[in-house]
Amino acid sequence: MAPSHTMSFTPCEPTPPPRDFVTGDPSICGSSFTPSWGSGGPLPMKVLIADDDPISARVLDATLRQWGHEVIVTRDGQAAWEVLQAEDAPKLAIIDWIMPGLEGPEVCRRVRALARPVPTYIILLTSKDRPDDVVRGLESGADDYVTKPFDRGELRSRLGVGARVVALQQGLADRVRDLEAALGQVKQLKGLLPICAYCMKIRDDQNYWQRVETYISSHSNARFSHGICPQCWHDVVEPELRKEGMLG
Repeated sequence: MAPSHTMSFTPCEPTPPPRDFVTGDPSICGSSFTPSWGSGGPLPMKVLIADDDPISARVLDATLRQWGHEVIVTRDGQAAWEVLQAEDAPKLAIIDWIMPGLEGPEVCRRVRALARPVPTYIILLTSKDRPDDVVRGLESGADDYVTKPFDRGELRSRLGVGARVVALQQGLADRVRDLEAALGQVKQLKGLLPICAYCMKIRDDQNYWQRVETYISSHSNARFSHGICPQCWHDVVEPELRKEGMLG
């Protein structure tokens, strides 16, 4: 009688996609890849993926989610354009060059025409690697490009650059907004001011005469602190003090 054998199987991760879609992938059956961003790595962000190839889109989606990003996946240029028009559009986007509907460069041109204070940072995903193709892609409005098959390390670095650029643009936009708000609070005096040649009071628009400091305080954000200048002290105050016998 033939001896019996007991066979055991160890569950394994699904077969990884063909290497035509990603390079530099260290993951193997039974292991996992956790990137180390370091102290200067980009914070997780919302990222749009636009790719009509389901395998390529799935690989990108899984890779970005593994790095902590929130991912939105679209399968054609028109859908990507609709997402990027929204007020809460992702600030990072990876867009395939060749897609149904709108191609990647056309999506880039439309996004740039929005002229937002913090525009979406667009990485063009393409198999075109000739210099003139790269130039065409960048001139269409893309900020960067990654060639297929993409390398994980390169993609991570380019996303990091994009995140830093977005952070700088957001900081600049916030400063501009704060400055505009501050300038909106500033009142400026303009035009001809009728002023009395003797008492130096100013006549306002209602034909009332006001002290200079009262008028300026009501028409600007200036505030006054009273004092006596040296000339007035010599010409006015000292004679009064002598008259009262308070000075020799």
